[in-house]
Amino acid sequence: MTSKTKRSDGTTILTDIVQHGSMLAILLGLWEYAARSGWVDATFVGQPTGIAQFLWSNVVVSSKLWIELGWTLWGTFASFVLGSIAALLTGLLFVSMPRLERFVDPYLSAINAMPRIALAPLFILWFGLGVSSKIAIGFSLVFFIVLSSTVAGMRGLNQDHLILTRTLGARPSQMFFLVTLPGAVPVIFSGLRLGMIYAMLGVVGGEIIAAEHGLGQTLAYLGSTFNMNGVMGVLLILSLLGMGVIWLMTALERRLLRWQ
Repeated sequence: MTSKTKRSDGTTILTDIVQHGSMLAILLGLWEYAARSGWVDATFVGQPTGIAQFLWSNVVVSSKLWIELGWTLWGTFASFVLGSIAALLTGLLFVSMPRLERFVDPYLSAINAMPRIALAPLFILWFGLGVSSKIAIGFSLVFFIVLSSTVAGMRGLNQDHLILTRTLGARPSQMFFLVTLPGAVPVIFSGLRLGMIYAMLGVVGGEIIAAEHGLGQTLAYLGSTFNMNGVMGVLLILSLLGMGVIWLMTALERRLLRWQ
């Protein structure tokens, strides 16, 4: 039964790959034909062969895009880690001290309501054109997303489990590490997964506005010079990067939650 299930899963995956590959081949073929025939203006939408040539020149032959990708990944990782740690600690503090949360909540809500991209010029003024300002933008997005999921996860625990653990004489540290944190992990991790995506969006958005390095800065330059093949190539890299981040966080979540 297990071997049949494995064969069935393998056949399904292979079928999906063939179907999606065929669909992409058809779409790319139609796009290339439309651009060559003049049905669409390649100046504004590019064409698949031009995009492939751009990626070959800047990814395989040259390492330019790899360097810019490294700057974007560094900003994304730093803003995600810093924002997540600050949010987890703040969420734990709020759950432990509800009166403090009620006092601070109006201020945090007002800050969270501000569009972070609109604040990007302020961050750039404070931290400069380097990666620090991009980390600040990503941090401001990640913090509030992870904070809300942390508070919701810790407060959504089964109260019977907490009462039983306290009755059995568990110390506060034991209750936190053995009951509270494991029970809140699924909700917290959903916030972490979303926070990683928004960290990348914040960093790339900041790079587009003003930056010295990064894929966002490259995208802005290519757009200003009407290099649509380059724009589409960078967008493809960002799309694959986003999919990779989602896959990585999902795989990590499944591994951490195997005990469920």
